[in-house]
Amino acid sequence: MENNVSSEESMFKSVLIANRGEIAVRTISTLRKMGIRSIAVYSESDRNSLHVTRADDAIEIKGSTPGETYLRSDLIIEAAQSQKVEAIFPGYGFLSENAEFSILCERAGICFIGPRAEHIRQFGLKHISYELASAANLPLLSHSGLLIDIEEAKLKGSSIGYPVMLKSTAGSGGNGILRCSNENQLIEGFEKVRRAGEKFFKNGGIYLEQCIDDGRHIEVQIFGDGQGHVIALNERDCSLQRRNQKIVEESPAPNIRDDVRARLRDAAIRLGKLVKYQSAGTVEFVYDRISEEFYFLELNCRLQVITNWIFHFLNIPSKIFQ
Repeated sequence: MENNVSSEESMFKSVLIANRGEIAVRTISTLRKMGIRSIAVYSESDRNSLHVTRADDAIEIKGSTPGETYLRSDLIIEAAQSQKVEAIFPGYGFLSENAEFSILCERAGICFIGPRAEHIRQFGLKHISYELASAANLPLLSHSGLLIDIEEAKLKGSSIGYPVMLKSTAGSGGNGILRCSNENQLIEGFEKVRRAGEKFFKNGGIYLEQCIDDGRHIEVQIFGDGQGHVIALNERDCSLQRRNQKIVEESPAPNIRDDVRARLRDAAIRLGKLVKYQSAGTVEFVYDRISEEFYFLELNCRLQVITNWIFHFLNIPSKIFQ
C-alpha cells in the first residue's frame, strides 16, 4: 500500500498546474497522494478534458488556442493569485523552459516548480551549454562556436571533418538540426537552418558539431537542490526515434559496460554541481558504438517528455541528497 503524505508535511498546500493532458493528470494524482490541493487551468476547447474533471479546482482561461491560454504568463499567474496558490508546476512544453515566466512567478511570490531562470537561459542555448560542459570537464565532440557566415562554416566544416551536424543553438525537440555529408550540403542547408531558428526559436544562431553516424542517444536524469547537491537517477537509451523524436526510452540502457554507465552518471552530476542546478534536468549524450565513448550534447531544463519509458529497475533512496 502506498503511503500518503499529509498536507502538514508537504512544502505546499496548493499547486496550480500550467499544462494539460496526461502530464496534468499524472501531476494531479501525485498531488492528491501528497495531500496537496490541485488547481487546473483550461482553454475553451479543453473544457471537458480529464485534467479539468480530476483537479480539485479548475479555472478557465478565455481563449481556444495555446497562444491565447497556456502560453499567457500573465493569465496563468492571475489565475494562481486568485486561488492563493503557493506554487505553479509547468510540466513540459508550454512555459516549462521560459525564463521570463520563472521570474514573473518569483515577483508574484509564487514558487516556480522548475529550474532557476539563469539555468533555463544558460542551457537553452547550446553553444553556452558547451562552454559549461567544458568547464565541468565533460567529453565534447569537435564543434565550432556560433558561425558568422557560410565562409566561416565552410572553414569549420573542413576542420572538423565531414559528416557534420548543422544545428540551431536554440533548437529543441529535434528541430533545427541538419546532417551534412559534404560542403555542398552545408552550403545548401546553412540559410535553411538559420531561418528555422529565427522562425521557431527567435534565434538565428547556428553552429557545427561532429556527426557520429553509428551512435546511440543516451540520457541521464538528474535532480538538484540548488545548493550544489545533485543525484542521477540512472541512464536511459532513447535511440529509437522517428524524425528526431524519441519513441521508446529504456532504462537502464542495455549493452553498455558498467564502467561507462558509471562515467555517464558522474559526468551528468558534475555538470549539475558546477552550476548548482535546481529541480529536474535531462543531460543528453551521444554514445559512439565503435569507440564505446560518449559525448555531451545538451541539458534540457525540465522533466523529460516520455512516450514509453521501460524500467528494468530504478532505486531511489528515501533521502536522495544525502
